[in-house]
Amino acid sequence: MLKNIPNILSPELLKALMEMGHGDEIVLGDGNFPVQSVGKDAIVVRQDGHQVEELLDAILTLMPLDQYSQKPVGLMEVVPGDPVNPAIWEVYRRILNQHGENPEQIEYIERFAFYERAKKAYCIVATGETEIYANILLKKGVIA
Repeated sequence: MLKNIPNILSPELLKALMEMGHGDEIVLGDGNFPVQSVGKDAIVVRQDGHQVEELLDAILTLMPLDQYSQKPVGLMEVVPGDPVNPAIWEVYRRILNQHGENPEQIEYIERFAFYERAKKAYCIVATGETEIYANILLKKGVIA
């Protein structure tokens, strides 16, 4: 154990966060996200049994978002006609705000475009999240 490191972050996930550079992206995928097929060229970290919101909170404790990007956070937008209003997005906005990040700097990305962008991510985290449309993409910033 180490001091001041959220214990939800596995050694494998910590290593990936440390290896990421400015502009690299990490995806936290919900339980339905096709992690293995999308993440063929990415580091895939299994965090089964954990929810995206608790991982997001822990990651933002350590990792700044890209202040040079207008939209350093990406969410998979709801497919047109799907009668879903993802309540978890409000939770994400609250967590972003708690960590000094602007909750208005969120990009909503069409489903298949989200998959394509995720294919280029440095790391994809598989979670046990049961909420749908809970996938979130984060662009790493710098420590000033």
